[in-house]
Amino acid sequence: MASLSTWCRYIRHKLEYSFSLSWKSYKRGLISDRELYDTVWKNVFQGKLTYLHWNKGEAMAPTIGEQASTLLVRKIPIADPTRVFLGDVIVLKDPDNSENYLVRRLAATEGYEMVSKDEKDEPFVLEKDQCWVLADNDKLKPKEAKDSRLFGPVSMTDIVGRVIYSLRTAVDHGPVLNSHYGMRKDSSLLEIELDVNDMMKNHKA
Repeated sequence: MASLSTWCRYIRHKLEYSFSLSWKSYKRGLISDRELYDTVWKNVFQGKLTYLHWNKGEAMAPTIGEQASTLLVRKIPIADPTRVFLGDVIVLKDPDNSENYLVRRLAATEGYEMVSKDEKDEPFVLEKDQCWVLADNDKLKPKEAKDSRLFGPVSMTDIVGRVIYSLRTAVDHGPVLNSHYGMRKDSSLLEIELDVNDMMKNHKA
């Protein structure tokens, strides 16, 4: 049973998420001025702040198992340095196919100077709203890892969520190691929205 303080933090996160999502729709012209207020409250009382994502592959081993894993992902409607942090395991749109999604770790954001191990490559600085993502499995070559070493910087707008829990089997599951800030922000969500039984029902072996 979650404590009162946990519920207060959770509700605060729901309000922040609802406002961000509604404002994003408003800026895109999808809702009017009158609909903005109603949409905020509708998002507060309906739906969750997390969703389940199925992942398979060795790119994020050992953080996420090489076999199929069911992941609990926190939704991030607007990705910026106040919502996602260096070291977070994120879900982002595949730069080669926007209908697919990749799970990678956020390694650098705008303003960071990127220096290659290959002396032939010139250093460069990540521009505004750009980020650099990497696979955790350092045994893989860039082409196998399919990360920024292959496709370069990606837009922060391509980030859709932060992975907060991973289930590999009924007895092998647990929180994902993210940045200190990310894990602190997600603690109330894990207490309230984590349902391991539901994750097992949706798990694909």
